[in-house]
Amino acid sequence: MELSELDYELPPELIAQTPTPARDASRLLVIDRARGGFEDHGFAALPDLLRPGDCLVVNNSRVIPARVLARDAGGREVELLFFEAIDPRRWRALTRPGRRSRVGVELAVGDARLRVVGADADGPRVVERLDGSIDELLRERGVPPLPPYIARFAAPTAEDLERYQTVYARPPGSIAAPTAGLHFTPTLLDCIRRRGVEVHELTLHVGPGTFRPIKAARIEDHTLPPERIAIPSSVADAVNQARAEGRRVIAIGTTTARALESAVGADGRVRALDGEARLYITPGHAFRAVDALLTNFHLPRSSLLVLVAAFAGRELILKSYGHAVRAGYRFYSYGDATLIL
Repeated sequence: MELSELDYELPPELIAQTPTPARDASRLLVIDRARGGFEDHGFAALPDLLRPGDCLVVNNSRVIPARVLARDAGGREVELLFFEAIDPRRWRALTRPGRRSRVGVELAVGDARLRVVGADADGPRVVERLDGSIDELLRERGVPPLPPYIARFAAPTAEDLERYQTVYARPPGSIAAPTAGLHFTPTLLDCIRRRGVEVHELTLHVGPGTFRPIKAARIEDHTLPPERIAIPSSVADAVNQARAEGRRVIAIGTTTARALESAVGADGRVRALDGEARLYITPGHAFRAVDALLTNFHLPRSSLLVLVAAFAGRELILKSYGHAVRAGYRFYSYGDATLIL
């Protein structure tokens, strides 16, 4: 598929800059693959759209305060986005601007001293702290890594500290929120469980591939970096049992879908996994673990939109997105959601 086939027009004013007053006050566009149509709902109606016996799987990764603003010897600002620990003192980081973070450059974050000690071929730098650990630096000086299409991304508010995190987030490791989960509240989850729906958790730590644009003309020629995942045996067993019994497995977010599909073995069963998700899901992929997908609206020409198009079909997704634009839905991380059945 050509990348240009996954483009759509989005008025800038529909890019959500703030979360809704309540998490579950967002809107929900239900997309029905069988009939090729869609319906408008509120997210709070989700329990009524689920069936007893459904198997809901969420991503419980916690967003780390990964963004740090440093200064070089000349006092010029350098933005660091730490995403992978090598050891306590050295992490990989995306840097901006790259010309101020060449190997050998020293940077300061308040009293903390950093040095760029390496550079990967695809751009990330290896940054070493000279006077402590990177973990301590992130706790003391890091801020939530809001996406750059949110105007205040470099200066998040106190509200962002809470709302750019799911209510069930636990193991730290993501540099972007699994945004489909941002709509859930403890009360809504309790209501879902009372309806007889199972809720299970896995972990996929969202990495820098989320920010990496597709530059290849053909989407299949893009390389999607691996992301760390942990799927407990109890979750794998629950998914396999649900599918064996004809019950729906509903992935909350593209990250959950990627994790589950990456863990499917040759026998078609999901296996417990503590390692990496390497699967790049493109149109033509045969989904073997996921029956339904709840996710937000995604950027044009992005790997996340590629996954959604693989799940529901390009034509139906672009038709649904066109309706969402006309109906004034809010897009992207703090925006509204879709439920693809």
